[in-house]
Amino acid sequence: MKELTLTVQGMSCGHCVSSVEGALKELDGVSEVNVNLGEGKVDVKFDDSKVSVDQMKEAIDEQGYDVVA
Repeated sequence: MKELTLTVQGMSCGHCVSSVEGALKELDGVSEVNVNLGEGKVDVKFDDSKVSVDQMKEAIDEQGYDVVA
């Protein structure tokens, strides 16, 4: 299992948190998602043999948010 923290811009409310969490949890290989709305950070635990960082960034992007790191 790997851990990664992504910086996500555009999240401002509980619905934003739910959207990002839901999109990431749908990906095979993602085991845990923790969103810190105040800091704009998303901590992800994942199996890198099943899902790539690019796939996670794309899932967040599809929800309308920008991954900056």
